[in-house]
Amino acid sequence: MKSLIVYKSIHHGNTEKIAMVLAEVLQAKLLSTREATPQIIGRYDLIGFGSGIYFGKHHHKLLSLVDDLPQIKDKQAFIFSTSGIRKLPIIHNFNKELRKKLLSKNYKVIGNFSCRGIDSYGPLKLIGGIQKKHPDQDDFDRAALFAENLIK
Repeated sequence: MKSLIVYKSIHHGNTEKIAMVLAEVLQAKLLSTREATPQIIGRYDLIGFGSGIYFGKHHHKLLSLVDDLPQIKDKQAFIFSTSGIRKLPIIHNFNKELRKKLLSKNYKVIGNFSCRGIDSYGPLKLIGGIQKKHPDQDDFDRAALFAENLIK
């Protein structure tokens, strides 16, 4: 199975660090949203889509890229993210918009992974940010385990 990880990571590189762990375990090609195109994505069987969370959803560049994807058959996807705040299922559904877009393109979404990441956006910069030590080794280990379970 050919695997690809498509990600958008800015500010502190939190998401890129997680994407690298996932790519290593899955033996996947790693592309930023700047490098990825619908044609390239179409060559893979399993595609991971991820970014940091901005105002409750994935980065707009990642969402726009998914909008540009054609309808497909027989492709699997997974979603990953990093955020300064904890994902609370009842309050936050960070994956909702991205998942909806992938499903509308007929991707089978087989899993999702999220972890904390340093966040120093806006007023948080004044205090040096939150989640300063994340992602940490525990986050990397959980990401690797998530990827191993995708293979199974």
